[in-house]
Amino acid sequence: MSTAQTVEYDYDRQDATGATCTAHAWAKVPAPLSPDEKTRVKERIKAELKRQNAVLVAHYYVDGDLQDLAWETGGFVSDSLEMARFGRDHAAQTLIVAGVKFMGESAKILSPEKRVLMPDLDATCSLDLGCAADDFAKFCDAHPDRKVVVYANTSAAVKARADWMVTSSCALAIVNHLKAQGEKILWAPDRHLGRYIEKQTGADMLMWNGACIVHDEFKGLELDLLKKDHPEALVLVHPESPESVVNQADVVGSTSQLLKAVIESPAREFIVATDNGILHRMRQLAPGKTLIEAPTAGNSATCKSCAHCPWMAMNGLQGVLDCLDKGTGEITVDEPTRAKAKGCIDRMLDFVAANPSAITKPAQGFVPNIGAA
Repeated sequence: MSTAQTVEYDYDRQDATGATCTAHAWAKVPAPLSPDEKTRVKERIKAELKRQNAVLVAHYYVDGDLQDLAWETGGFVSDSLEMARFGRDHAAQTLIVAGVKFMGESAKILSPEKRVLMPDLDATCSLDLGCAADDFAKFCDAHPDRKVVVYANTSAAVKARADWMVTSSCALAIVNHLKAQGEKILWAPDRHLGRYIEKQTGADMLMWNGACIVHDEFKGLELDLLKKDHPEALVLVHPESPESVVNQADVVGSTSQLLKAVIESPAREFIVATDNGILHRMRQLAPGKTLIEAPTAGNSATCKSCAHCPWMAMNGLQGVLDCLDKGTGEITVDEPTRAKAKGCIDRMLDFVAANPSAITKPAQGFVPNIGAA
């Protein structure tokens, strides 16, 4: 029987005043399975998915075995919103969501009639943890003249308080749209993504002071030194990263957009500044290309995430089997929170449907049929 190892991680929890305090987050890293155990567990999962009319959807950041199993069983691997949309449109009545909790909530928001299970309900997100719904509501109440725009990496309760939800691929277009209407923006929770959008659009944006534990740790100085060692490499950066890192990027974009850039670009070498879980899919779709992780710490320094989300790492094959066998890890979103949260998601989906060019494309173009969120 597998056991779990408890590992502590620090993260900075910021609030709307800009104050920062240190708190502890933790992640239970699943014990590795032997090759025989892995084969046995995979076969049992496949049988249970079929028997229960269930489908596995996984994020690019979870373990490669889970990503592969999702594809092998007719499931899906993508960014968080595409995961939810796939689950909504799939005939399965049970969705197994391998990711972090806000992703399971998003699936439930869009598919309230379906059962949504997760391998571990304790798998969360530093952006979600750092934006408590009650504190966020007070922040919004203090600034009633602003449109509330939240990133997908937030709880259902925070989304329920928002006017718009955005992903990193459509945020620029939606903020530009609101700016053109004369609106001022209240943005949450990621300060790096917010400031990137503010700089690109010139919109009046009031920021919640949050950050992703992974992307916040990429280092501009160390990246500059790494580029000198790899002068031909293209630098791919997620906009949740610090400005000193974003400024050195050849491509700034969402997880799917960075993946597309690797596939399409004639370059043979890439420095990748996002969660290293994406490298699994990049290697599959762009074999032969060299992928280098962007630095998260300098010489003799330490890092909190080391370029991999500790909560994403909580997802494992045994956890998937357990939730199928025992029905554990079920996601619930109470009304009217679900309906209110769905409103801000639908507003974004309607905007993107009406403005298909709104999806930000990487400099190297856009690969169809991989996902846009």
